[in-house]
Amino acid sequence: MIRSVKEVLRRTHRVFLQVALFPSALRRSGRPRPAASEVLTCHLLQRNLPAWTSFCVRYSVVTNDQFGRSNFNWVVQGANYQILRTGCFPFIKYHCCKAPVQNLDYEDTFFSVLKVINLGIPCFAYGMGCLMVITAAETVQTSAGPVTVYFAFKEKDTQY
Repeated sequence: MIRSVKEVLRRTHRVFLQVALFPSALRRSGRPRPAASEVLTCHLLQRNLPAWTSFCVRYSVVTNDQFGRSNFNWVVQGANYQILRTGCFPFIKYHCCKAPVQNLDYEDTFFSVLKVINLGIPCFAYGMGCLMVITAAETVQTSAGPVTVYFAFKEKDTQY
């Protein structure tokens, strides 16, 4: 009996960790989720390639295909964006700025190491802060259907 109790506790612990770290694991296999990179691209296109934008998207509605990337170049229809990206549970946060292509490997590695050293605690706090400051939302059309992205403030559709 003791062995079975230990096994039950081990299984419970494993399921708890899966849900705590990846809550979308409980999600029913309904409609397919678009890749986070597709949401990023579609958002930039839908906004007519703005000079900058900053938004959050919920982990639970996308497939996180950019896991481990913190600072990188992203080209959309010939326009290069420097992307600062971080996980801030329950969101993925993007800050996008039009800029010339640069080698961002050093910065990407630096931010990734910093997140690991801090055990992701500041990222979690950032996510809780995002929940408190979201004042606007917008629907982005993707190949898998509409996805809502969130903003700290309503962005204007202007080119600089």
